[in-house]
Amino acid sequence: MSAVISSGRAAEATEGGGSPDTKASRGNKGAKGAGRQLHGGKITYAVLILFTIGSLFPLVWTAIAASRTSTRLAETPPPFWFGGNLFKNLDTAWNDVNMGAALLNTTLVAGTIAAGTVLFSTIAGFAFAKLRFRFKNLLLMLTIGTMMVPPQLSVVPLYMAIAKLEWTDQLQAVILPTLVSAFGVFFMRQYLTQALPSELIEAARVDGASSLRVIWHIVFPVARPAMAVLGMLTFVQAWNDFFWPIIALTQAGNPTVQVALTGLGRGYTVDQSLIMAGALLGTLPLLIAFVLFGKQIVGGIMQGAVKG
Repeated sequence: MSAVISSGRAAEATEGGGSPDTKASRGNKGAKGAGRQLHGGKITYAVLILFTIGSLFPLVWTAIAASRTSTRLAETPPPFWFGGNLFKNLDTAWNDVNMGAALLNTTLVAGTIAAGTVLFSTIAGFAFAKLRFRFKNLLLMLTIGTMMVPPQLSVVPLYMAIAKLEWTDQLQAVILPTLVSAFGVFFMRQYLTQALPSELIEAARVDGASSLRVIWHIVFPVARPAMAVLGMLTFVQAWNDFFWPIIALTQAGNPTVQVALTGLGRGYTVDQSLIMAGALLGTLPLLIAFVLFGKQIVGGIMQGAVKG
């Protein structure tokens, strides 16, 4: 009887693809293979190094130009290494156009625009993605259609409205017109359509949750990765914005960094090294922010990509 049982077990093992010990060893090998990371070859590393050098070259060249004199920059060939005038040019650029106030204004403007865009775009994106109301598709198409309108067409009526409100040369003149964007609404709508299950919202409704509670406790946690990405993109765009701030603000009043840079290097001959020093000062806060929060930003991007 024992021989029959043992032969039956052997047959089952053979039909299953091998003995239990063999299956266990195969399972361990599969688990090890699944956890193993893929390593790039020499060509991959060479391409990545080239892209890294190409990405860092504008920043490095700005620092090199800021450490030289304008006369040296005009020579051929141009300098490709640092000089000794970096701190002198940085000090001159900082004091000539009140760069400290410009950096503070730009931080306030960019931070407020990023926070408002993320908040309003997430709420509007949730409405377009999961709520039912009349003319939803029409309103969505109109919102997306505003992205096709060149911003130059709205400058004159916008400036007339700002002047009538007596907001000229005030920061709210730059903040309010860009407090929400059509791209942000469309971006959040596309993300929440896939990442937010409708069953989760229905379950919250059954439990008696209001719309505000659904947004706060369900929509915001689910949309956090996309909100981080949208906030980063909006902050950088608002920081680098030049067209509307140069119209609404002045250098002597409440300038942003981009407006303040227009006052550098003026004279019979433009001092390029001084302009580069100011551009370097305007770039440093973004670099510091990325160093401090780069891990969270990249994590949010990767988490959003996995959910998408």
